[in-house]
Amino acid sequence: MVKWGGYMGKTLMVNLTDGIWEDRVFSEEILRQYIGGSGLAAKILWDETDKDTDPLGSENVLIFMTGPTCGTNVPMSGRHAVVAKSPATGIWGESDCGGSFGVALKKAGYDGIVFIGKSSKPVYLYIDCGKVEIRDASHLWGKNTYKTYELIKAETSTDAEVSCIGPAGEKMVKMAGIFSDGKDARASGRGGLGAVMGSKNLKAIAARGTFKPEVRHLEDFKKMRKRLASLLSVNMKSMRDFGTTNSYLATEECGDMPIKNWQKGSFKSAKNTTGQVMAEKYLIKNYYCKGCVVGCGRVIKIDSGKYTGVDGAGPEYESMASLGANCLIDDLAGICKANELCNQYGIDTISVGAVIALGMELYEKGIITKKDTNGIELVWGDVNAEIAMIHQIGKKEGLGAIMGEGVKAIANHFRDVPDECVIHVKGLEPPMHDPRAFFSLAVGYATSNRGACHLSAYSDSLEKGVTMPEWGYNEPFRGTSVEGKGIMTAKMGNLCSLYDAVKSCKFLFWGGAKATDLLEMMNTVTGFNMELDEFMCAGERIFNLKRMYNVRIGLSRKDDILPIRILTSPRGSGGAPDTLPPLGIMLDEYYKYRGWSEEGIPTKETLKKLNLEFIQI
Repeated sequence: MVKWGGYMGKTLMVNLTDGIWEDRVFSEEILRQYIGGSGLAAKILWDETDKDTDPLGSENVLIFMTGPTCGTNVPMSGRHAVVAKSPATGIWGESDCGGSFGVALKKAGYDGIVFIGKSSKPVYLYIDCGKVEIRDASHLWGKNTYKTYELIKAETSTDAEVSCIGPAGEKMVKMAGIFSDGKDARASGRGGLGAVMGSKNLKAIAARGTFKPEVRHLEDFKKMRKRLASLLSVNMKSMRDFGTTNSYLATEECGDMPIKNWQKGSFKSAKNTTGQVMAEKYLIKNYYCKGCVVGCGRVIKIDSGKYTGVDGAGPEYESMASLGANCLIDDLAGICKANELCNQYGIDTISVGAVIALGMELYEKGIITKKDTNGIELVWGDVNAEIAMIHQIGKKEGLGAIMGEGVKAIANHFRDVPDECVIHVKGLEPPMHDPRAFFSLAVGYATSNRGACHLSAYSDSLEKGVTMPEWGYNEPFRGTSVEGKGIMTAKMGNLCSLYDAVKSCKFLFWGGAKATDLLEMMNTVTGFNMELDEFMCAGERIFNLKRMYNVRIGLSRKDDILPIRILTSPRGSGGAPDTLPPLGIMLDEYYKYRGWSEEGIPTKETLKKLNLEFIQI
């Protein structure tokens, strides 16, 4: 019998080199300290890798991990984490994923899977109600993610859920992701973790089962769930109706949307690519991750025109902005096609749009020529050029072989690339939110453990309308204010670490959920009965362990920096035409609050307070 609710009580450890596996049980102490998701994965990655681990070597580990709320019908809890040392950045790698796979893994009897070693041939893992098989995947190698999903379900079970890589992951393209749910295309997109999977000759994981985690305080759980579901149904109607692109036009107008490789402040053609337009033209129905009551996913179909045949997941906000506005593209059907190709090849839409935008800028400057592109005129606004480059990236051919390595690789390959054109933090291309409009993003991007990421702290939500009364934040912050932003971002980083450990969707913020609501979810499910201080300390511990993973590799304050363009070049027009984030001031406040040195390294006292004494500095 599992002692605590929410857990299946075991993690599957798979040695792909030897083709063997065993179960591992984590103690109550470890679960209370790291909880699950990327929290527990951080402890595993710390223990199993070191500063010299080759991200694409057999010694890297690849971790799939659920959390205690996953599979319990907590609203918006159908999520899992994928963690490894990132081949894109060489540091901490983490990517979150919604959909169905995490719940299927729980039903199969496991909280997570840890892969070590490398198979001598392509394989996939199948878990059926606790029974584990490593199966040959030679016939699947080369297949795209949609076809792989269909074929594996046909040869396992229609009840199985599949998480897989496409051709890009097989070729170890460093922006390859891991995709589930077939044409609905839920993605662990960031950090190149699909390349890690490909390096291990692991094509896919399939899982099915009938097991279900126990909920310890069932009556309290039912009341909590009913209350949260009611909040979400009222507060998230727009996202239900129009998806994550519901506020696409407002995002452009307030200065939050990157445009023309982060050069411009306005893109009036954004009105052609909103969620409202997509709903009117192409929407078939909503897609719901497991346990979700909102359904922000878009299921689209294009029945006419040049891109007839597009059928499946419509672009989310990040995809629409990266493949669209950041490349000055306003052809909605073309963006939908580009998004579909990224999903099929298994590549990250954020990084793909970023490298193509850089390519377009360098083509405009004459640094990249038609000789480099194999005849493609890589000009701003040309969706056909974008689609052609996606094929090259996905196949690792031509210029795409360089682009697939990321913007840093492009800058290193070509001569005389201006530093201001190269947009990344710690090697990861930023998401589609601009720190020049919302200053907390500056410190959030700079200190995010996986490289530029707004969801590591999601601090801009408190600049856009969300409040956190538990911390005295009864009103939203002004986007361009400075005082208190470092402290607020640190607190939000701890809270987001808990979301990533418990495995609940951060869109709960917009539904009105507070830190105490997440704690209530945790306690009613597990029976841990944590106090808020212990819970928040777990989030702080998790964030600091990820930080120390990077410190062990050699990162410090010198790496907590933003692209030159964002720090020194105003947008020039739009909602934030002349503001620049004062990163240094906010970073000082952030470090001091966290108990880090001036160089951004957690002190011995901080590590001791967080029960991280096993880390030697």
